[in-house]
Amino acid sequence: MTAAHIARGLGPARNRRGQSHWTTSASPGRVSINFDAVNRTARSQLLGLLSRWLPQGRREGGEWVALNPRRADRRLGSFKINIRTGKWADFATGDSGGDPISLVAYIENIPQGSAARRLASWLGIGADHQ
Repeated sequence: MTAAHIARGLGPARNRRGQSHWTTSASPGRVSINFDAVNRTARSQLLGLLSRWLPQGRREGGEWVALNPRRADRRLGSFKINIRTGKWADFATGDSGGDPISLVAYIENIPQGSAARRLASWLGIGADHQ
């Protein structure tokens, strides 16, 4: 968590089940995003999601290998996503992340919270889904 998050009243929290989510006291009502539930649901459908998000890619064993949409990538090989865990990396740039939400945030160039809400919408679940 950054100082900017603290200043805006944002912070990570865990619910009674130990699932991580972000809350904010800066807006009316409580805004909650259940990152664990969104990631869990996305991981269960990840191969299908990857084939839509990165259609020029292909499965190689347990990974999806694709062109990185954030740069002028011309050959498959350096941008890989683990199909089981959602961990991803671009070995040419050093960019990486640990889950499907961080991948959406990276591909769409948006904050993690926005990526979680967008991914939840694509999956047909609420961001606060249990």
